[in-house]
Amino acid sequence: MESDLYKFENNDFEFFSGNKESLTPLNEKKLSFLKDALIRFKKNKASVIAFIIIIFITLFALIMPFVIGKQKGTIMNSYYSKKPARIEFMNNAFGILGGYKKETKNERSLVFELSKGVGALSSDDNILPIKESFDYKYQPVKKYKLNGSNLYDTTYDSYLSVGFIYVSVEQETYHEIKKWEEEHNEKIIYPMINDNNYCFDINDANYWYKTVDKAYPVKTNSDGSYSMLDFNNTMILEENYMKDENNNLVYYLYDSGGSENNALYKIRVLYYNYYRFIYGKSPNYILGTDSQGYDFAYRLATGIRLSLILSFLVSLINLFIGTFVGAIAGFYGGKIDLIIERVKDILGNIPFIVVATLFMLHLKDKVNDFVSILFAFILTGWISISSRVRTQFYRFKKEEYVMASKTLGAKNSRLIWKHIFPNALGTIITSSVLIIPSVIFSESMLSFLGIINLGSSESTSLGSLLADAHGIWTIYPHLIILPSIFISLLMISFNLFGNGLRDAFNPALRGSE
Repeated sequence: MESDLYKFENNDFEFFSGNKESLTPLNEKKLSFLKDALIRFKKNKASVIAFIIIIFITLFALIMPFVIGKQKGTIMNSYYSKKPARIEFMNNAFGILGGYKKETKNERSLVFELSKGVGALSSDDNILPIKESFDYKYQPVKKYKLNGSNLYDTTYDSYLSVGFIYVSVEQETYHEIKKWEEEHNEKIIYPMINDNNYCFDINDANYWYKTVDKAYPVKTNSDGSYSMLDFNNTMILEENYMKDENNNLVYYLYDSGGSENNALYKIRVLYYNYYRFIYGKSPNYILGTDSQGYDFAYRLATGIRLSLILSFLVSLINLFIGTFVGAIAGFYGGKIDLIIERVKDILGNIPFIVVATLFMLHLKDKVNDFVSILFAFILTGWISISSRVRTQFYRFKKEEYVMASKTLGAKNSRLIWKHIFPNALGTIITSSVLIIPSVIFSESMLSFLGIINLGSSESTSLGSLLADAHGIWTIYPHLIILPSIFISLLMISFNLFGNGLRDAFNPALRGSE
């Protein structure tokens, strides 16, 4: 007789481990330690946001130099130093980021600024009134307004404001410039200025019009006298160009000796177009230029990159040294621990600024500034990690699972790296990550104080950017604000990121929500 009892099959059951809340089926593959850590890290919103910020800043540091180009980013352009951001497309499309500045000028300064556009627009000996230059693309003055005290509130394009300069070029280059003028239907080379009593400053290529005394514009009369010109929109400045014996305008002078066939030509050029001739495009600087005339975005990107490279190297090297020393001291204890602790006491009580100064004084001539400061950070930087690892090893080496493994014959190396080290991993990772903002801050401080200098034409550091801008930050605040913002973001983000990693890699929290 067949039993009435129900026969259960394996498919009728679902097996779980742990408490009911965890609901982890026994036939499911157990989460790996890394996957479990990643799940916990994702739940820490502050750490995730900090990680995104770090990625963004790192991408900026890696991509921006390629976008700008090494040729442009590593050349110091003194004529375009301390300029605001300029993006031609944004200026033409939306009227923003045009490299504009606002200043209050007196009448002579305003005429001087307006004359740059008039000189670029006018034909060589037919000077147009000032009002006809207002809509001309090479007129730096965009608008001005009398403020009631015989001064003018002026808005002008700081890049066009450079106006004209003198340069010495090879004859071949001179002919290349003339060819460029024909191809683009634009002018680069303009007549030389006559060195006479009407030239206020022969070294300034912008005083192409006749002036007297303190650069007051004048008009000469037929009897040899002159009369002062009153400023208004209809003012017509009188040119003061150099001419030869046949009364023809002179466009170049022989410079630096040599014969007529190989001597350099000294010429007067409109710098904006001369820049276009050299680089093949108009001047565009996403974040403006720094105090020396380098592309500020390029310098900022290389500064972030150098600071990150330095801090990551210091963190990685100190991680290995500190972990090894701390593990040995904490696991073996006794005399080994005593000797290591005394060495740490000696090194740890030496002020870091003294260590850095000594390394820079005696080592940089043999290597360089970067390697010297790297050694300075390594000399004492491993101590904090070593102390944390030592503490963790003292804490876990007497746990029952360690004692059981030791009883079963596990070697010391296995006890250290297999059983104790994973429990200290969260603390080690946090310590190593927190070294990064500490190094960035210390490097910035040392550069600001002038103890180290990691700046060059190829690259720089965030601290060097702060040092370069500290004397002019009240006039050009963006030169110190932007590096400070990046330093602050990096320090805050790495601290939050390190805290998130500490919780994620803490074995005691494994499987927790």
